[in-house]
Amino acid sequence: MNEEIEKRIFELADTEYKEFHSGLCPNTNNIVGVRVPVLRNYAKELAKSDFRTYLNNAKDDYYEETMLQGMVIGLSKMDIEERLNYIKKFVPKINNWAICDVFCAGLKFTNKNKEIVWEFLKVYNNSVEEFELRFFIVMLLDFYITDKYINEVISILDNIKHEGYYVKMAIAWTISVAYIKYPETTIKYLMNNTLDDFTYNKALQKIIESYRVSNSDKKIIRSMKRK
Repeated sequence: MNEEIEKRIFELADTEYKEFHSGLCPNTNNIVGVRVPVLRNYAKELAKSDFRTYLNNAKDDYYEETMLQGMVIGLSKMDIEERLNYIKKFVPKINNWAICDVFCAGLKFTNKNKEIVWEFLKVYNNSVEEFELRFFIVMLLDFYITDKYINEVISILDNIKHEGYYVKMAIAWTISVAYIKYPETTIKYLMNNTLDDFTYNKALQKIIESYRVSNSDKKIIRSMKRK
């Protein structure tokens, strides 16, 4: 099965996309070059087949092999306990921001299981691994910037202290989305927080870059930048 999957991945590869995407993923030297929508279509095929045999024996030689596993975990029909077990096994394999973010976006079962997944995710808040922590943060970004969770999400973000670049960028990104959805709550937080200067200024930058923020609000946000 693995040989067949590897062959299919190479058949779906796009040389130009490989060069482009490799530039976005430094220190990732095993990219074949399959576009995400194309890989997702293949993942849908695998999810309808014997996905358990696939997931229990899947290889990670290539970037796309790892991403494919994450997609299949999100797409396959299984109960929540089984899915969470597969997620737990997959998270340590994440070594790249793109695999992390695509994986999180595909875990749409979270929408109907927020409380259970919230409890499951909490363990990753204490991780010292950069991409395990990014996984946790991006899951908050994708599914928990809501009325019920916004205050706790902001509190969690403020208490994460990790030097990893991809952790800091995930925090900044999440704060920017929180600002768009809950501007009053987020601006109050931005005026009194313990973020390091890099993460704080990146959060402001991402807010300013958003087309969903008015020019007058962007002017206020610019004035808050730390020197």
